[in-house]
Amino acid sequence: MRIGELSAQTGVTRDTIRFYEKVGLVTGVRLPNGYRDFAPETVAWLQYVRTAQRLGFSLAEIARTGEELRKVPDTASALSALFEEKIQVIDVRMGELAALRAELAERVGTGCPLRARPTA
Repeated sequence: MRIGELSAQTGVTRDTIRFYEKVGLVTGVRLPNGYRDFAPETVAWLQYVRTAQRLGFSLAEIARTGEELRKVPDTASALSALFEEKIQVIDVRMGELAALRAELAERVGTGCPLRARPTA
C-alpha cells in the first residue's frame, strides 16, 4: 500500500511515517516510480507504535521491544512484563518529581530561589 493509504488507515501523517522509516520503525519498498510501498501488516504495527507512545514508551523502547515481542510465543506475558517495568520507572520518576516539588516549595518566598539551600 502507498504512504497516503497507510496514512489514511492509521491516522499517522505522511511525514511521521517517513520519519519512522528513516529511524527504522517501518520499512517500505521503493517502487520503480519512486513511491513507497508498505506491507498491509504495517497498519497494525503503526497502531501498536502510537498506542505504545501514548503509554509513555519512547521510540527507541518501541523499536527494541517490538523486535523482542516478535520473537516470543506468549506476547501477552511479554507485554505484561514490559508494562511492569514501565510502572517501576514511572514510580521512581514520581518519587524524584515529588522531591523536586518539595524542594521548590521550600524555596518559595525566600527571595532567591536559585540560592543553595541552607544545610542543617
